[in-house]
Amino acid sequence: MPTHQNPHALKTMKRSYEFQLTDHLARHRQMIFLTGPRQVGKTTLCLGLYPDGKYLNWDNQDDRMHIVEGPSRVAEEANLHTLLEKKTTIVFDEIHKYSKWKEFLKGFFDTYGDRIKIIVTGSSRLDVYKRGGDSLMGRYFLHRLHPFSVREITAPELNDQEIRNPVPIDKNSFNDLFTYGGFPEPFLKADKRFYNRWTKLRQQQLFQEDVRDFSRIQEVHQLELLAQLLRHQTGQLVNYSTLANKVRISVDTVRRWITVLNSLYFSFSVQPWHHNIPRSLLKQPKIYLWDWSGIQDIGAKTENFIASHLKKAVDWWTDNGYGDYGLYFVRDKEKREVDFLVTRDNQPWFLVEVKSGKSSRISKQLLYFRKQINAQYAFQLSFTRDYVGKDCFSVKEPTIVPVQTFLSQLV
Repeated sequence: MPTHQNPHALKTMKRSYEFQLTDHLARHRQMIFLTGPRQVGKTTLCLGLYPDGKYLNWDNQDDRMHIVEGPSRVAEEANLHTLLEKKTTIVFDEIHKYSKWKEFLKGFFDTYGDRIKIIVTGSSRLDVYKRGGDSLMGRYFLHRLHPFSVREITAPELNDQEIRNPVPIDKNSFNDLFTYGGFPEPFLKADKRFYNRWTKLRQQQLFQEDVRDFSRIQEVHQLELLAQLLRHQTGQLVNYSTLANKVRISVDTVRRWITVLNSLYFSFSVQPWHHNIPRSLLKQPKIYLWDWSGIQDIGAKTENFIASHLKKAVDWWTDNGYGDYGLYFVRDKEKREVDFLVTRDNQPWFLVEVKSGKSSRISKQLLYFRKQINAQYAFQLSFTRDYVGKDCFSVKEPTIVPVQTFLSQLV
């Protein structure tokens, strides 16, 4: 698939979420809450799917005025009082910045929900706003939009299975994905100078705009320092005391600020799994970044690359009703560790150990923990082995698998 010298690629490249959203709106009455990081493609996706729909952005002054005037005013703008051949789709972007957004959506949906399809998008987690006020329970389904992944590049049309047959990915596309990250513009342009400028701008927007809109944090420069420290400690156990000393804030503030960074899609936490693990680690999580491209250490970058793919998969499977999925790591007090565990309905499903170098031996820790927790599968991913077109989930024993094969079977 071409990722070079194609200025129109961003508009023409299909995303798996196109099928997800159109299927939802065709079969369900509930609103879609589409969340994800800034510049991950939420607006582009919605406008591409529904070019004739109505798009209202809270950051636009005219659109904001219509929303504040109430549901009936928005209904006029969307022509809902006119007989139409088919339902209109309306997109509310960043409406969670409105203090009465839940009350507005509840009234709008209850009054006009049978005449319109509604998508609500936001670059900070809409689910953190569910506390207090009018409940929207039963009126929406949450869908989380992630950056591009190996499978979405090779075969975006997904079927009804969790695990798919492997599909090869072009080497240039894989290298671009690893180097520039999965956010649409830098990945598709694959241009170092553009990437540098895009990364700087995104960081400015995150800390100068999103933090201001989302929280009451005044010490933005200290928060930015914490984010920089987390970037250099990707995949390591979080030591709250050490971070607090370096940033010169309290341990409680470190915990609160990490929650804010997670909510703004800068990072995500992976918790330790402790069921059936003697002397397991109970509290300290690991932190990974939504954009792995800026991580300098190659070992940490490869681990984050896999973490992001697994996070996307468990979110997708959960959001689409396959079950309740979780992403963990496994470690005990003897410091035996496996990088990742994916659970299905709170039961161990498969273990993943990441190896950036050459290895022909299965990790002893992978074998140990597979036996301890009785996971169905155990994979040791190799970045140095070439793609193999065989379903790795057909192998019951712990197996060394090329990373391109494994990732192409996810989402």
